[in-house]
Amino acid sequence: MSGDLETLGTDATPDQVVCHVDMDCFYAACERLREPALEGQPLVVGMGYESEEAHGAVATASYEAREFGVESAMAISEALERLPRKVEAARDPDLDVEAAGFYRPVDLDYYGEVAADVKSILHDAAEVVREVSIDEAYLDVTDRVAWDEVEAFAAELKERIDEEVGVVASVGVAPTMSAAKIASDYDKPDGLVVVEPGEVRDFLAPLDVAEIHNVGPVTARQLRDMGIETAGDLAAADSERVRERFGERGLEVRRYARGEDPREVTPVGEPKSLSRESAFTQATDDGERKREKVRALAGDVADRAQREGALYRTIGIKVVTPPYDVNTRAESLPGPVDDPDLLESTALDLLEEFDDDRVRKLGVRVSKLDFAESDQASLAGFEGRSSGTGDGATADDSPSVASADDDADGSDGRDAPGGPDGQRSLREYE
Repeated sequence: MSGDLETLGTDATPDQVVCHVDMDCFYAACERLREPALEGQPLVVGMGYESEEAHGAVATASYEAREFGVESAMAISEALERLPRKVEAARDPDLDVEAAGFYRPVDLDYYGEVAADVKSILHDAAEVVREVSIDEAYLDVTDRVAWDEVEAFAAELKERIDEEVGVVASVGVAPTMSAAKIASDYDKPDGLVVVEPGEVRDFLAPLDVAEIHNVGPVTARQLRDMGIETAGDLAAADSERVRERFGERGLEVRRYARGEDPREVTPVGEPKSLSRESAFTQATDDGERKREKVRALAGDVADRAQREGALYRTIGIKVVTPPYDVNTRAESLPGPVDDPDLLESTALDLLEEFDDDRVRKLGVRVSKLDFAESDQASLAGFEGRSSGTGDGATADDSPSVASADDDADGSDGRDAPGGPDGQRSLREYE
């Protein structure tokens, strides 16, 4: 039995050269493009943030801002305690101007324009490009470059992006998607890491088990309880023991730890859902803080739907309570709509059930998308809308921004407050 488990799925590992391109602090980099004076300064970009206000959450923090303890998904109010606004520090003699920074609201339309310039270069560099989010993509360059030339190819790609667009990318190259993703994160910022065939397992072996594709914090904790601390430990673990604890999913992540990944780089079609998530630095039962975050997330999702030209028939929320219990609630509408106010009010209505609960993370999602040229449903019809409610409470890692079905979006499968670069990315979760 274990012999079969050792080889299950490994014969499908493709012979390919995969580049994973991940923009460094992309939102902050975009802001610096139009305000060069921000270069080298601590910079925080906030979602749901307005100038001179203290609400919203950190979408990305520049590396300079992180030195002051500002992190992705942190409340703006907490970020301001660690890194006051520069303009306020200049007025207040009790504040140190050198220990202050700049804050800017998210401008997804502008970031999308910059991202389009980057992705134009990526599509020129490879015939097969899988765009995962606004700031990252996979390239299959198997037919364009040999392994002895791939480092020069990746360096030239990074140089083109920097010179033609003005933003910095980290690139990882490997024979599999999961290893390429890890390689691009390995030496940020401005990183370039190449992992050649035959080297993947040795490259992964010393990494923390949480770095492996599809291993979220709960699974990582359970693996550590089994004495499995690193990717090497997981790769060497008895396959039957892993399957007994985690089922087929356990065997899958074990194969990733062994450098075995059957997925090929394929372009992504129209998304099935659109979502945003954000975590609190610490679990909170503060009702207003929870509502404020949901309002910001709903606004971001509504903006994304409008840019994508998507109508939606279902509005849902995700609520993660300690330790990592995932609860989902959804409301079905009588027909497809594009209605930001309805999206916000419905999400807040669904949140009421969790008014008294301590919450670690919140998400807002729209699904049953319609990209056709169709009429919206009449608002009068919502008086009789139906409710589809499901309790997704579980001690597992899904669903989440980062644990979306990887066959659908190519994401890394980790349930983290932000990407390894510390930036919130727009992703779909099912």
